[in-house]
Amino acid sequence: MAVPRMPDALSGIEICPAGQPHPKAAPVRINGADLWTDPSGALWWPQHGLLAVADLHLEKGSCYATRGRLLPPYDTAATLARLIEVIRRTRPQTVVCLGDSFHDVDGPDRLPPRDADRLGALVADTRWVWIAGNHDPALSPKLGGEVRSDVAVGPLTFRHMPTVGAPGEVAGHLHPKLRVALRTRTLSGRCFVSDGKQMILPAFGAFAGGLDAGDAAIRRIVAGSATAHLLLRNRVVPVPLKRQRIKR
Repeated sequence: MAVPRMPDALSGIEICPAGQPHPKAAPVRINGADLWTDPSGALWWPQHGLLAVADLHLEKGSCYATRGRLLPPYDTAATLARLIEVIRRTRPQTVVCLGDSFHDVDGPDRLPPRDADRLGALVADTRWVWIAGNHDPALSPKLGGEVRSDVAVGPLTFRHMPTVGAPGEVAGHLHPKLRVALRTRTLSGRCFVSDGKQMILPAFGAFAGGLDAGDAAIRRIVAGSATAHLLLRNRVVPVPLKRQRIKR
């Protein structure tokens, strides 16, 4: 499979053997499937050569600009740079985007030409699946790839909206994040959340916000003895979430 040419800004990254997890990724088992939580925020399933990312929210900055709220117009470029990096490392056969890949349905039409070319190269070089989200329920065919409501592979089902009591579900939408107070400092960042049966991925997009992993909306999906895989400076740190850590 051809690999997209890396932008010059990323030419010095560490390259792992094809298909291998990042050296500081953390393993996780979901419904019997062995996966890796990557420091980028992507989920890597080596057995099936599948890479999943959630909530890219491409062109969020330009969407806000159309409403008179100005944000730096670099979110798409930054998000794609990270996506290219993890794809180059893992060399997946399939990429699944778990919905809200664009911040609104007109986002693809606002893509700057360079970003459109980079995204097009990624989609053309692998099997690419767009899961429809609430921000982008209808994606343009010109993007390429497949548009699905969900994707079932082995014991796992990939979709946008998480549901209660769905073993094997891997979803996005809720943008989990975590803040951990230690004796001398506080750690915070985006995180994966799982209970061994289901998993919620962090938002991959540069401008995406977050919901505390202890929020009731998340804990009703991943209940009981759940674990957050916290993303910290190019590494993943598993943090147990106790039952009492529930914010309502």
